[in-house]
Amino acid sequence: MVFSSTVFLFLFLPAVLALYYLIPERHVKNALLILASIVFYAFGEPFVVFLMLISILCNYGLGLMMQKEKLKKISLILSIIWNLGLLGIFKYAGFFVNILNILPFVNLPVPEIPLPIGISFFTFQAMSYVIDVYRGEIQIQKNFFRLLLYITFFPQLIAGPIVKYKDIESQLAVRKYSPEQTAHGIKRFIYGLSKKLLIADTVSIAADHVFALERSELICPLAWLGAVCYTLQIYFDFSGYSDMAIGLGQMFGFEFKENFNYPYISANITEFWRRWHISVSTWFKEYLYFPLGGNRKGKTRTVINKWIVFFFTGLWHGANWTFVIWGLLNGGFLMLESYEIIPVKKLQKNIVLKIISHAYTLFAVVLCFTIFRAESLTQGLYFWQTMFGFGIAEKTGHVLGMSLFLKEFHSLFVITLIFAVILSMPVKNWISGCCKSEKAKSGLQIVSYLGSLGLLFLCLLYLSSGTYSPFIYLNF
Repeated sequence: MVFSSTVFLFLFLPAVLALYYLIPERHVKNALLILASIVFYAFGEPFVVFLMLISILCNYGLGLMMQKEKLKKISLILSIIWNLGLLGIFKYAGFFVNILNILPFVNLPVPEIPLPIGISFFTFQAMSYVIDVYRGEIQIQKNFFRLLLYITFFPQLIAGPIVKYKDIESQLAVRKYSPEQTAHGIKRFIYGLSKKLLIADTVSIAADHVFALERSELICPLAWLGAVCYTLQIYFDFSGYSDMAIGLGQMFGFEFKENFNYPYISANITEFWRRWHISVSTWFKEYLYFPLGGNRKGKTRTVINKWIVFFFTGLWHGANWTFVIWGLLNGGFLMLESYEIIPVKKLQKNIVLKIISHAYTLFAVVLCFTIFRAESLTQGLYFWQTMFGFGIAEKTGHVLGMSLFLKEFHSLFVITLIFAVILSMPVKNWISGCCKSEKAKSGLQIVSYLGSLGLLFLCLLYLSSGTYSPFIYLNF
C-alpha cells in the first residue's frame, strides 16, 4: 500500500484516524498503530512481514542482552552481522554472485530473491537502536511493543525518512494532540501528495521517454532534458513522500525531523548533502563516518573516510554499479572541494561568483543523477557522451528531433516544468518572511489552507484518471 493509492486515501487512513481519535487510552492507541502498520505492510508484502517481525524481535533481544556489561560488545557484533546479513541476502546476493562470476572458472547460479519493500529503511532503524544502546545514548527499551511501534510505524516504514529511536523515544510513551497539529499534518500531507502526483509524475513522463530512447534517437538537447527532468522528478517524488510521512506523523502526535531542505539552492556539493535526504546522510555520518575517525585524523584520512561513506551510501540505494558510481562521484566532488581544487569558499565573495558556484553545483548534481537513473553504466556513460555533443545521432536531426519530441507533450508539461523549477526554491519561506504583521500572517495561513484544498481537488482529479506511478524510493 502506498500513500498515493485510493485504498490508502479513502479507506485505510480515514478508518485508522477515526479509531485513533475515538480511543482514549494511550497504550490502546499504540496497539492500534502497530496493527495498522502491520496491515499496511502486509497489504503489499503478506509473507515478508514475518521477516520484518523476526528482525525486530532479534534486535529487541540483542538490546536486552546489553543489560549485562560482558555481553554488550558481542550483542553489538551480532546485531551488525544479523542486520547486514539480511541486507546481504535479500538485496545484494545476486549482485555479489555476478561479481564472483567475473573470476575465471567461476560460474555460480545467480539467485533471484525478491527485494522486500522497505528493508533498507527498517533495517537501518533497528541497527541505530542497538548501536545507540551500546553507546549509552538511550535506555534499553524493555517494552517490546514500543520498539515494535518505533520500527513498524507505517508513515516511515517503507521509504523513510529513517527515524532514529532517540529522536522519538519520549513520543512513544507520551504524545500531545491538538486540532492545529492535526490540521497542519493534513496540510503537509496534501503538499507532499501534490509534489508526487502533480509534479514528479508529470516530469517523469519526459524522463522515462528520454531514457528509453535508442542511441540513434538520443540527441544532445533531449539528453539534457531527460537528465534535468529526472533530477526534478527524484526530488519532488522523495521529498513529497517525506512530506507525507511527516504530515501523517503529526496527525498521530509524532514529530519527525525534516528530510529535505531545498537541496537545489546549494552553493556546493558539501552543502547539497546537508540538505538532501538528511536522514540517510546523518545516519551514515553518525554510524560510519564518525567511527572511521571523521575529520579528526587529518585531511587525507578525512577524504578517504568520506569516499568510504559515499561508496556505501551509493550501495545502500541498490545492487547496481550505477548507484556505486553515483556515490563515488559525490565523494569525488567532496574531495575536490575539501582540497580547494574547486574553490567553493572563494566562489562566495560576490554575486557573480555565487551564481557560478550555484551553476557548478547544479551541473554536478545533474551529471550524478544521470548515472543514478541509467539502467547500466554503459547507458549512463553514453548519456554523458551525448550531453556533451559526442553522440552518434546526426547533428542535423537535433532541431527536428527536439520539435517532434515536444509535440508529444502538451502545454501542461511545460507549465509543470516551470513550477518544478520555482518550487525547488524556498518560495514559501520568502513569502512567509514578507508577512511581518499578525494580520498578514493570519491571511497567509488562510490562503495556505484554501490552497491545500485546491491541491487536494487536483490530486483527486489526477487519481480519477487511473494513472499510477510508484514512488522511486520503494525500489531501494
